[in-house]
Amino acid sequence: MAENGDKLVFQAQASEPAQIMWMPEKDRIHDSLLYQFMVELSEKKDTLFHDYNQLHRWSVENSEEFWDMVWDFSQVIGNKCPPLTFCPPHSKLPAKETQWFPHSTLNFAENLLKGWNRHAAADAIIFHCEGDPHRRQHLSWQRLYRQTSQVAAFLADKGIKQGDVVAAYIPNIPQAIVAMLATTSLGAIWTSTSPDFGVDSVVERFGQTAPKVFICADGYFYNGNVHSGLNNTKAILEKLPSIEQLLVIPFTERENKKTELTGNLSSDSGRYEITLWPDLLEQYPAQTINFQPVPFNHPLYILYSSGTTGKPKCIIHNTGGTLLNHLKEHQLHCNIKPGERLFYFTTCGWMMWNWMVSGLASGATLVLYDGSPFYPDDKVLWDMAEQEQISLFGTSAKYLEALEKQGCQPAQSHNLTSLNTLCSTGSVLAPEQFDYVYNSVKSDIQLASISGGTDICGCFAIGNPLNPVYRGECQGRALGMDVQVFDDNRHALFKQQGELVCCNSFPNQPIGFWNDPDDSRYHSAYWSRFKGVWHHGDYVELSETGGMIFYGRSDAVLNPGGVRIGTSEIYRQVNPLKEITDSVVISQNQENDVRIILFVQMSEGYELGDELKARIRQQIREHCSPRHVPAVILEVSDIPRTKSGKLVELAVRNIVHHQPVKNVGALANPQALEQFKNRPELQVVTK
Repeated sequence: MAENGDKLVFQAQASEPAQIMWMPEKDRIHDSLLYQFMVELSEKKDTLFHDYNQLHRWSVENSEEFWDMVWDFSQVIGNKCPPLTFCPPHSKLPAKETQWFPHSTLNFAENLLKGWNRHAAADAIIFHCEGDPHRRQHLSWQRLYRQTSQVAAFLADKGIKQGDVVAAYIPNIPQAIVAMLATTSLGAIWTSTSPDFGVDSVVERFGQTAPKVFICADGYFYNGNVHSGLNNTKAILEKLPSIEQLLVIPFTERENKKTELTGNLSSDSGRYEITLWPDLLEQYPAQTINFQPVPFNHPLYILYSSGTTGKPKCIIHNTGGTLLNHLKEHQLHCNIKPGERLFYFTTCGWMMWNWMVSGLASGATLVLYDGSPFYPDDKVLWDMAEQEQISLFGTSAKYLEALEKQGCQPAQSHNLTSLNTLCSTGSVLAPEQFDYVYNSVKSDIQLASISGGTDICGCFAIGNPLNPVYRGECQGRALGMDVQVFDDNRHALFKQQGELVCCNSFPNQPIGFWNDPDDSRYHSAYWSRFKGVWHHGDYVELSETGGMIFYGRSDAVLNPGGVRIGTSEIYRQVNPLKEITDSVVISQNQENDVRIILFVQMSEGYELGDELKARIRQQIREHCSPRHVPAVILEVSDIPRTKSGKLVELAVRNIVHHQPVKNVGALANPQALEQFKNRPELQVVTK
């Protein structure tokens, strides 16, 4: 659809009919929380709501009423006061400046722990650590509540109050969740990153937010090795003068003696105190938690952009909006019910950790895993899924691609009867991965390709239990979000590629950026491209099924001869080849145009010869177009990615164009960038 004033004009182009991969059975639909929500809405409005697309339209056109109903349906604990929204008079940017529930109050931790005493002995958290079944832990709801109360008492005793920042440099372990709940119970602000981040990367993040308390573990396990975190922690603390208290969790058991830990981490100036987690639990008895109510729009989390093109942005997420949106996504979109087991492969440095943890508010049991997903083999996560009877399994597109290349067949090797939903995010899920999931993981499963990001700590495109799953598509746009596809002239597109935008206000919009007093950086990041409309930076298409097709980041889109090409279209053709492990494609400037450069990482035992190059080009030419064909194909031994597994095409493009990459510490493998420097094959000859 093209928007011309108030008139909508269809601009359709011919395409193959979408292929249905999965269709929910009637019983499953009727048993879903989303169906129950629609029944309640139908009764309330005396109008029959019969499908998801109709519900989505209503949720956008009546967004205040929708979010009000989500609050009630998910039984949020808080003081809900009118009005539901407030926008400054004569605002020129209402979608940006609208405040949700401006006079309402609540406490985040209270909502995550609200049902603890109804199922006190049941598991709230189950933890697995790579390589050692003896590290498997169970934390009941009662223990979770009690430990949260103890850590909250400790933090309060150390002077932490509403609005203070607590930072954690920590593996994905139960103590991370306990510490987050304790922090937010006081109305303080939580921020975290994973222990594989280097010193400079951590300082660039936490140094901007000036935390008072620093929480760390003595180390972590990955790929069969023990990695000590003590040296990094000591170096970080020397560069964070705001720290007054250090809380250390003995985790690896290699360095579990109190004198060793406190001696290695002690401050020469005595600037901060050191407390060990076991000592805290001994010193502070469990008690009733005094949950501190805070305004709906009070800061809850500080999350960080990847920072590969500059200093990481410190994105502030509010308490009520984060909670309400996660409840919507978990219950209505993912059908998470009390007692079901929720798993997402993530670290504490990725927003999917924050997303997963909110599952407690729906009464779910969280299953945590820390370590490599391929150690000791590619079955480790599926062993856990079978053992713990996981209902929702969350992962990345890259993980599914790697499983397929290794020939992993969980459907044949594991009993996955309990598994209902498989979520994938982090990068584009190619149509071939849909085939792999339904052929090799489970045929009767809702495959939800979801997309949003750190910016909103949630999703713009997400699954739902009512609609079919179509090959290569996200099932649909998230409820309450007026997601559209724009061209450069702000025309709304249908069945054409363009920019993902959101045209209305929503409760989980970030408050802004830390240390951005005039709002200029926040405005520039999301609101400057299309005035008054959130511009997300994804290159997408709205399909005739109501789903969304993703083609990659719009700032990485290739544009040879003025034809825009999403990078995922090329990866789809190249990465399935048995000779290729991974790839990255960029555009290189030459005279007044660009040419496409493809870098490939070869699988073991294969070389990049002329025959394979010709086959790659032919594959792309036949299945994409001649415009997609790379001018140059080069071999590298590694492809740079962020610590959450995202490709960094812009960083590679900067290197090729002899421009700096400003924050290589955000990469999981920064050394990989060296291979892209000064390649003689990339010398541009000018006429």
